[in-house]
Amino acid sequence: MIQTQPLQGRTIVLTRNPAGASRLAGRLNSLGATTLCIPLIDVREEADKEAVAEVFKEFASYEWLLFTSRNGVKHFLSTFLNVFEDIRSLGFVRIGVVGKGTVEALAEFHLKPDLVAPKATAVDLAKALAEQQTLDNTKILVITGNRNREDLTKELWDQRAIVDTLQVYATHFCDLESSEEAAMFRKNGADAIIFASASAVEAFGNQAQHLKLEKGAAIPALCSFGPTTSEKMKNAGIPVAVEAESPGLDGIVEALISYFSDKD
Repeated sequence: MIQTQPLQGRTIVLTRNPAGASRLAGRLNSLGATTLCIPLIDVREEADKEAVAEVFKEFASYEWLLFTSRNGVKHFLSTFLNVFEDIRSLGFVRIGVVGKGTVEALAEFHLKPDLVAPKATAVDLAKALAEQQTLDNTKILVITGNRNREDLTKELWDQRAIVDTLQVYATHFCDLESSEEAAMFRKNGADAIIFASASAVEAFGNQAQHLKLEKGAAIPALCSFGPTTSEKMKNAGIPVAVEAESPGLDGIVEALISYFSDKD
């Protein structure tokens, strides 16, 4: 009997650029899937020089440094090392993170978090921190992008923490009007589309006219990396067919295998 791979013959759309989607694409391809990258968003390092200077001037006063995304880690440490040149300049600040991907991003700089949220949401990170210690007058730096929600900072403020935020990256929507990949999707459709962030969901709605399927194209299952992305999808009227139980690459791969195993 011929053994087939669990995603054999499935076409899965990734809503990141090829560089950002390479790890996930590699996993899906190894399981038999064909992947198509249609970048909906472009994430760039973008920080206000005055804000960076102000924060870094008093960096030693922060007790906690909090990250909610891989992009936050990457672009903060890039900005930090442009100023200080040595990772040891982080000093004794403790690091809290959301999600396995964020932990992996830290590991690329040979750093380990002191606290990982039990569930991969910003609110759960704040609650876990509050359970570990009193936050009254605790000085915390939260790393953000231009489209980040304020759930984390609000939760910390409620715990009477002193919270500063530093934007180090910006998420911009891509224009798909002349995209060859978008044209291919309109013609053929796909078995699934994976949304890895709330920003990608927003961009999907923004570019809907360039992603409208032609007659006869396969209608994809709409898939979410986790609860925050799913919430955004539902609020936008986009049905969630698949949600990763544990947000991140492993979770979405497992969810896709489970979903398509019931379709055979």
